[in-house]
Amino acid sequence: MSTPNHGAEDLLRELAPQVLGVLVRRYGAFDACEDAVQEALLAAALRWPGEGVPDSPRGWLVTVASRKLVDQVRSEAARRRREDALALATPQSALLAHSADAVPASDQDDSLALLFLCCHPSLSAPSQIALTLRAVGGLTTAQIAAAFLVPEATMAQRISRAKQAIKTAGTTLSLPEGSDGVERLAAVRHVLYLTFNEGYSTTGGTDLTAPELSAEAIRLTRLLHRLVPEDPETAGLLALMLLTEARRPARTGPHGELVPLAEQDRADWDRALIAEGVDLISRTLPRGQVGPYQLQAAIAAVHDEAEHTDATDWPQILALYDLLERFGPNPVVSLNRVVAVAMVQGPAAGLDLLARLESDKRLARHHRLLATRAHLLEMLGRHQAAACAYREAAGRSASGPERRHLTQRAQRLENPA
Repeated sequence: MSTPNHGAEDLLRELAPQVLGVLVRRYGAFDACEDAVQEALLAAALRWPGEGVPDSPRGWLVTVASRKLVDQVRSEAARRRREDALALATPQSALLAHSADAVPASDQDDSLALLFLCCHPSLSAPSQIALTLRAVGGLTTAQIAAAFLVPEATMAQRISRAKQAIKTAGTTLSLPEGSDGVERLAAVRHVLYLTFNEGYSTTGGTDLTAPELSAEAIRLTRLLHRLVPEDPETAGLLALMLLTEARRPARTGPHGELVPLAEQDRADWDRALIAEGVDLISRTLPRGQVGPYQLQAAIAAVHDEAEHTDATDWPQILALYDLLERFGPNPVVSLNRVVAVAMVQGPAAGLDLLARLESDKRLARHHRLLATRAHLLEMLGRHQAAACAYREAAGRSASGPERRHLTQRAQRLENPA
């Protein structure tokens, strides 16, 4: 054993998918293997701080998880056949003779295959996110439930149903090929994107952000980028997350209140993350296989590189949004493009364009469309109409900090003094 270190928790989360991959490849039964790995992670979290991290932490976890799995199967009288098969597949020497540290672990890393498995098309997006965070991220059910502001029992049911769906589908731990592989990789990116967004702007609750969720999304996207280094959209997604996360320190005030991008103190932005994100997207874009995540990262880079709000290159941002819209209709992209049009051609042009979006049922009564209208009306000096729009937007937001911010904007316009 080595001496204890403060990075034990990070190490456990890094090793979680590797250990699960070893067990699933060895025994099958994803659901049972995942439960066993969670127990092994808990055992490590309790023992390593006092005893120190093993010389072979992955081997330790594989062995302990294997023992947990065998114990679990042996305790189920109704599954004698499975117990016999598992006992035959597991050498007694692996269970009894050696210490956990002494068991050599396979060099194969199945993390990418696990990501594909957790993002199986038979699962809903919330189930994909929950299963990915637990199986690949190594988070406990309680941690995931807390991040998404739902009861632990609710999240446990969601994860249980997801694992049962994987079992029913009979999916094996393998990498899909051809067009299926491309589609599944896109699904993995989308799950990580949704996870990050929920952490950066929570859809409900009293807090504006959930930093631990965004941090986990970035960690897993780094992992995905390491596994598929030549995929430009994965690189673009990671760059987008880094460039967005860099603004988090300035995004809220001392009491957790929302601070709009234009009013943020850019001295508080994380320059290391900005430099990393800009470097990554600068190396990725020239490859020529441009996709939506890369374009969003490029837009974020233009914002982050501006020394102050007035120095923002809005014509370049508008040109990037024009390219982004070519990848298909996306109401959020269209709404963001409205702001870019307003900054380049004037707020009246932005309002004209906004009126066309009201026919889109996904946006017509959305609080962000209403907030955008309020902002453009305020730019035109139509303060009473802007205040009404701000209040209507506040009434439709599920986020406490956003509601307070929008209400305060309305009050400021109604009472200039």
